[in-house]
Amino acid sequence: MSEDFEGKTAVVTGSSGIGLGCALRLADLGAKVYLCGISAEYNEAARQSAAGMSLEVVEADVSDEAQVKALADRVARERGDLNTLVNAAAIQPYGTIETTAPADWDQVIKTNLRSCYLTAHLLYPLMKGRRDASIIHLASVQGHANQRNVLAYATTKGAIHALTRAMAVDCAADGVRVNSVSPGSIRTPLLEFAAQELTPPGGSIEETLKGFGAAHPVGRVGTVEEVADLVAYLAGGSAGFCTGSDFAIDGGLRAQLGV
Repeated sequence: MSEDFEGKTAVVTGSSGIGLGCALRLADLGAKVYLCGISAEYNEAARQSAAGMSLEVVEADVSDEAQVKALADRVARERGDLNTLVNAAAIQPYGTIETTAPADWDQVIKTNLRSCYLTAHLLYPLMKGRRDASIIHLASVQGHANQRNVLAYATTKGAIHALTRAMAVDCAADGVRVNSVSPGSIRTPLLEFAAQELTPPGGSIEETLKGFGAAHPVGRVGTVEEVADLVAYLAGGSAGFCTGSDFAIDGGLRAQLGV
């Protein structure tokens, strides 16, 4: 990755896993990064990981309009404009249409989807007209094809694909590119939570994770760093003709028939 982000500004949501990885990569490439997270534990860990870098961790619930507005005002005041927005904040509770409670449904919609709308909506004035601005939404293979028992999560990821297309068409005239990235199994706290949920009593979480990897033609789970490199590419000038697309980073998962 040779993109130069020196002097540029990025906002990234989700202070663990892929969000943290993207923030660290963009900062390493020279960007001033504002990383937003709601978990005090993850925020503190992110601060330690980013020690000495041009990366600030902001405690903010990006599904809350007032808190996102405060973030937008701060970026405007301190930086004046914005080059890159990466929406990676997400949660994944399990449930079907029968077992997903309305409160859980609402929380997933707020965290995974409303946050993408709010950040883009309120930060857009700082990106409009720059001609080098880029928005990347983290979607999922689950937006294309689904496992069982992930109703709310899969719904939001499919909606993010549609949101990306609609935004790309609307924003192109303003010089803002919009794409999504759909990972397969990536070693993150979210994947480790899934492994805990699916590991039988007395079983090994690491063996469950190996099983996840074996489902991918490449034979392993992906890394946060691999996703961060793709996101950095999409944010940079080398991807200047890329907009309105979903980029798979799934180890061949969707290319393989499950029969």
